[in-house]
Order: sequence, then structure tokens, then C-alpha cells
Amino acid sequence: MPLAVYILGLSVFALGTSEFMLSGLLPPIADDMNVSIPQAGLLISAFAIGMVVGAPLLAVATLRLPRRTTLIALISVFGLGQVAGALAPTYEVLFASRVVSALACAGFWAVGAAVAIAMVPVNQRARAMAVMIGGLSIANVLGVPMGAFLGEHLGWRSAFWAVGVASAVALVGVVTRIPYIPLPEKKPQLRQELAIYRDRQVWLAIVITALAAGGVFCAFSYLAPLLTDVAGLDSGWVPWILGLFGVGALIGTTIGGRVADAHLFGVLLSGITASTVFLAALALFASSQVAVVALAFLLGLSAFFTAPALNARMFNVAGAAPTLAGATTTAAFNLGNTSGPWLGGTVIDADLGFASTAWAGAAMTLLALAAVAVALRLQRGGDGGGLVRSRLIAKGGAARGERTAPVAGTAECAAGSPTQP
Repeated sequence: MPLAVYILGLSVFALGTSEFMLSGLLPPIADDMNVSIPQAGLLISAFAIGMVVGAPLLAVATLRLPRRTTLIALISVFGLGQVAGALAPTYEVLFASRVVSALACAGFWAVGAAVAIAMVPVNQRARAMAVMIGGLSIANVLGVPMGAFLGEHLGWRSAFWAVGVASAVALVGVVTRIPYIPLPEKKPQLRQELAIYRDRQVWLAIVITALAAGGVFCAFSYLAPLLTDVAGLDSGWVPWILGLFGVGALIGTTIGGRVADAHLFGVLLSGITASTVFLAALALFASSQVAVVALAFLLGLSAFFTAPALNARMFNVAGAAPTLAGATTTAAFNLGNTSGPWLGGTVIDADLGFASTAWAGAAMTLLALAAVAVALRLQRGGDGGGLVRSRLIAKGGAARGERTAPVAGTAECAAGSPTQP
């Protein structure tokens, strides 16, 4: 495996830490910026909105640009976004820095995945993507808790500075280790790829992904104040419990990736059902310290157990769009990461308490289950989505099922990140 692929994994570690670390920093940010915790939670939604917009936009906009140069530009903009966040004098400036950082993050994912795949033989593509996704998993296990630890002891701005330093290290690696990657001779036909959005199974896959992710992040985004204000834990415990969520996510990704290919709908139904049960339990037992610690781990496990199947489903039904399939998956996950924190903030503003975010999340996952049932019924009725149509839309067999096989049911599909160029 080329060293350059590990450099991309290091870059993803910085990206993922920045994306998720605010879950442990909301109380100090709210205090410092003179805003409510739900308003601080909108910073999570701001990043997700940037990812929703940036993933498809930059996937298309950078198609004809040199990939190495694009990566250098994007990681530089991302790092500057962290510096801007660390220095932000007002909430509005911090909000804008999150949006800009998210746009760069989305673009780096889209281009970085293409570069990783281009540097290895076909039979090592999945392994190369596993290295990149591994950076995101490590961000959940180490980066996010470390951000919370820094925020607790050195102030929330120190977490942004730390990610800025990690981005600078990644930039040096990209400049010195990423080789020149020639652009493909045959350019994708965007008009043909856009035809996938006429398929109702594609839209169902988007809805399922957004609701499943949004339900978990509706509660996870406000986990820190729930742990301290409702369960009565000392704030020093927050980084460790966030790390426990990350450990659950890593285990869930590994297990889900191994079984999703053979039992895709089984994983979707069982994983989303488990998340619904765990969210309801979190709402019921939010005052129990033992229960919330255990449920943090279980929620990470169930959410990321489902993620490979969510990715695989999108690649199955959007097989005619190699350029847009990964970007659409990223956008769908981040629609959930936008709507979940917004809904959580809404119920908190309604004076329903921090535990109510878990009830709201469970409602979202119940809707996701209903959408899975509809998709399964259509599948059994002969409407399997884009697998057959892809042969009619795409030319030259470029979008045949075997193109997505290296990633469709594996752990490296997790976390909603683009896994195809």
C-alpha cells in the first residue's frame, strides 16, 4: 500500500475530528459566545450543510482539475477554516468558518477517494479505501475525545488549533508524498448520471440514510449536556464516553461491513431497529449514569453497524452514476447530520429537556424503518432500482454492478463518505 494512501488517511483523521468534535464542546462554546446550547448545536448543522452542498458540487467542479493540486488547495482551505474558528470573535464568524471548512472537507473526500483508488491495483481498492475510512474511525475513537479533553482543560479554541496543526501536517504529507495523478481520458457524462434521480429507489435510499443518521445524531449532538446536566456526571467524563461511542462505531463498522453484502436489508432493519430501541432507552434512563454510559457505546455500535449497508444500497441503486453515487451518499448522511441537531435543538428550546432529544431521534429512526419497508416491498415487487437501468444509461459498461463490488458491502463504506471517484 503506497505511503500516499496513509497520508490521505491522516488527512481524513483531521477532517473527521473537526466534523464531530463539537459534540463535546457545545457547553463551553455556548458560554463563551453568549448563545444557547441549541444555537451552539447549529454549528454542527452548519458543517453538515456544507457537506451536503459541497459533496456533489465539488465532485463535479473538480473533475477536470489536477487532483494533487486540488487536494493541496482543499486541505489548505480546511486548515485555514480551523484557524478562523479558533480566532472567531463572534458566533457568526464561527458559523461561517464551519461552513467553509465543510465545503473543503466534502471536496477533499470526493477527490481523495479518487486519488486513493487511482494509486492502487483494482484488487486493492477496498483496502485503500479502508485506510481512508480508518482515519475517520480513529477520529471518533481518539480525535473527538481529545478535542473534548482539550476543551475542558485549555478552552474550546484549543481543539480548533489542534485540528489546524493536524491539517498542516497533512498538507506537508500531501505536498511531499501524493504523486501526480493523470486525469482519466474519458470524462463522465453528467447528463446521463443525473438520470439516476428519476429512480424512486434512489430517493428512498437518500431518505433512509438521512433519517437513520439524523436520528442518532439528534441525541449524540447533545450528549455532553445530557451527561452532565441530566445524568449528573462530571464534565471530565465526557471525553471518555465520547471515546466509548467511537469504540462502538469501530466495532459496528467492522461487523456491519462483513455481513452487509450478503444480508443488506437484514442489516438495515436490525441496525435501525437497534438504534431506535437504544434511543428510547436513553430517553427513559437518562438520569442513570451506568445506563447512559452503556447506551453511548451501543448507539455507536448500532449506527455504524448500519452505515455499510446504507452505503451499499446507494451504490446498488445509483450504479449508473460513478461520479455522483458517493457524493449523493455523503449528502444524504449529512442531511441527517443537519436535521438531527436542528430537531434536537428545537425540542430543547421547547423546554422538553435534553433527554427529549433521544425521543426525537427515535421518531426519526422509526420513519427510517418505514422507508426501508417500502424499499424492500418495491424490491420484492421487481423494482430493484438502478442495477438494470444502469446498463441502459451508462455507456461502455462503466457503471456495471462489478464497479461497485469492491466497496458495496465492506467496512470501508462506512461513515457516509464517498468511496468511488
